[in-house]
Amino acid sequence: MYNTARRVALVKQRVRENTRRRQRCGIYGLSAACMLLFAVLMQAADALIAPGQAAAWGSFGTMLLREDAGGYVLVAVVSFAAAVVITALCFRLRIREKQKKGAANKHARHEKEEKSQ
Repeated sequence: MYNTARRVALVKQRVRENTRRRQRCGIYGLSAACMLLFAVLMQAADALIAPGQAAAWGSFGTMLLREDAGGYVLVAVVSFAAAVVITALCFRLRIREKQKKGAANKHARHEKEEKSQ
């Protein structure tokens, strides 16, 4: 039989493992969403950008000087907007996790104080 300290240590270890597993699943999900977004944007770029060669080879900035460069601009704006949204969601997720961790630490401290009294 385990004593109380050993049981508490085992529970904490399981909690850490579950947290890591949940974080790993979140990372895999975000990676899959990013790859899907990349594929969609590549398809959108093929559909929106008219075929043709730029006047200056190898200089991507000169492509924007062409008449039919609207597709490039649209894909760039959509990509930037998607990156901003993903970044904002990641920040909110991090803040929420810190709040949960802070609440758990506060609860643990409160239990310690009760036991010491």
